Formats: sequence, C-alpha cells, structure tokens
Amino acid sequence: MNSSRTRQCGGPVAAGPPGGFAMLPWLLMGLGAVANLVKGETPNPWVGALGVLAFNSLYLAVVFRAFDDAKRDSAATRGALVALAAVTFCLAAGYGGDWLLFFPLLGLAVGAVLRGRLLMGVVVPLCVAAGAVAVWRDGWVAISVVYGTFLSSMVTAAVFKLSETVGELRAAREELARSVVEQERLRFSRDLHDLLGHTLSVIVVKAEAARRLGEGDMRAALTQITDIEAVGRQALTEIREAVTGYREGSLTAELARARDTLTSAGIDPLVRLSGPLLEPEAETLLGWVVRESVTNVVRHSGASRCEIALTGAAGHARLTVTDDGRGPGPSPRSPGSGLRGLSERLAAAGGTLESGPAPQGGFRVTAEVPVTVVA
Repeated sequence: MNSSRTRQCGGPVAAGPPGGFAMLPWLLMGLGAVANLVKGETPNPWVGALGVLAFNSLYLAVVFRAFDDAKRDSAATRGALVALAAVTFCLAAGYGGDWLLFFPLLGLAVGAVLRGRLLMGVVVPLCVAAGAVAVWRDGWVAISVVYGTFLSSMVTAAVFKLSETVGELRAAREELARSVVEQERLRFSRDLHDLLGHTLSVIVVKAEAARRLGEGDMRAALTQITDIEAVGRQALTEIREAVTGYREGSLTAELARARDTLTSAGIDPLVRLSGPLLEPEAETLLGWVVRESVTNVVRHSGASRCEIALTGAAGHARLTVTDDGRGPGPSPRSPGSGLRGLSERLAAAGGTLESGPAPQGGFRVTAEVPVTVVA
C-alpha cells in the first residue's frame, strides 16, 4: 500500500490510504515517561533517555515501512520489530509506571506489520509477557496494560486490513472500468468494420454496374445510382445505431441485401432457409455473418455462385455461406480481421465460427449459435 498513490480519471484526484504519519500521534502515550525524565524522577536518566530515543526511532521505522507492501514483510522490518520489542521490555521492566504504556505502542507496531495466524501467534504471548512485567513492577493494578496492548494490536491490524481491502476494491473497480471501456471500443471497431466494409463494397459494385449500364441503358443506370443513395442513407443510420450501441441486425433484411449485392456483382445467389423462427439475438449474430461473408465473396472471391443455407435444430442454428471462388485474404486459409471479429462475437455468445475451403472447391463459412426457439 503506497500512501502517496493517487488516481485521476476525468475528475477529482482520489485520496490514497493513510500513511505512516497517521501513527505518529500515538507516540503521545510516551509523554508520561518523558515527563519523568524531565522531572528527574527516573533513575539513570541517560539510560532512560537513550531508551526513549531508541524506541521512538524503531517505532517510526516499523510503522512507516508497514505502509509499503514490499517493505512490510521484509526481514529488515521484522528485525526492527523484534528490536522494538526488546527495547520496550527493557524500559518497562526497568522503570515500570508510565513506562508500561510503551507496551500498547508496541502493540500498534505489531498490528501494523503482522497478519493472520502470525499476528495471533505473537499478540497472545506479548500480552501475557506484558501482563507479567506489569504485575511484577506495579502489582495487579497495572494489569490493564494487557487489555491496552491486545486492543491496540487487534484494532490496528483490523484497520490496516480494511484499508488494504478498500485499496483492492478500488483497483478492481478501476480494472472493471478499463475492461468496460475496452469492450466498448472493441464492439465499436467491429461494428464499424462490418458496416463500412459491407456498405463500401455494395457502393463500389453498384457504381461499377451503373458505369457499365450508363452507355446503353440510362434508366437501369439511374436505378443503380438510386440504390447507391439508399445504401448510403442506410449506412448513416446504421453507423449512428452502432455508435449508440443499439443496433440490432435483422437476418431477413441482411439476406435481402445479400441477394441484391450478389446479383449486382454478377454472382448468382441461392438462399435456402429451414427450421423455426429464431430469437432476436441469434438473428443479429447470423445477420453479421451473412453481411461479412457476402462482403468477402464480392470483394475477394471472384466467384460466380454463392449459396446461403440456414438450418435449425434443437438448441442451435447453423448458417453456411459457400461460394465457388478462391476465398478471402491472401490465401483460402488466412481469414481477415472481419472473420476473426465474427469468431469473437459468436464465441462470446457461446457459438462457433469456422471458415476454410469447401469440400467441392471454393470457400465456406459455417456459423453455429445457441438458440431458444421462438414459437
């Protein structure tokens, strides 16, 4: 735990956990012993003064290191804690009275450094030994030092544990926020890739058709130009929906666009549908598959024929898009980023996506998604 660490995330800086300075006010418990030294009521005052100086120095070293995870569990910190315990017992046994209050201060240091079973394994013997020294020096009236030592140890350990837990929760919250942002960026990049890739391919295909038809059939060319305008307007709507995260694809609409796009590109489309109606989530996923697959067929395959088949069975739906061309990417076995993004989409929903050469030649994309049949 680093007390100097702060966080800034589009707002005010978050305060970090308390540092070693939070443990300094407790040193006031030793003022009684210092007062005895000043008044000359302590035998061998130079020994007592050196003892107080050694105690304070070791206490500060221990509690400040306790706020650093790496230093807290180090051998140096444990050694300083043992030395602090030795000085405490020497001062308490040598002087008694107000000097017994160094035991609760030692308990604070123990609670700041130790955790779990080790804490209890040290605190109980410490309290017993502190009680024995207190009774030996000042009688049973001083037995309350046991309670003070035990309470200071356990409360300090509990506060430190709570502070560590809060720090872990803060870190987990920040990590969750980063994960949500990353997921949203990934969603948007996938949607943008799929939307623009398909739309631009359709526009290019229809523009080429309009150019070919323009010389001999102006009416047909104008029809293609009108389609380009409609596709552009539809793309604008879909991009707005993708930005807001509310886009849901319709499989029927995607199949209609696929037929039109393939036909415009001079590719013979064949669509086969069977099985019951699908739920919206499954339709959206399969609609993305149709869009990306048909885009690849138009842009990369050089195919003359494309078949889209949808079948449904208990618990899942299967969509296959098969063409007689050469497949997407530099080779039939190296799908592009669009297919990889689709594979991630389907995997997140419990589905699968496979792509590769078809048995009879050409290229095939096969998608399966779990479904709840809509009656």
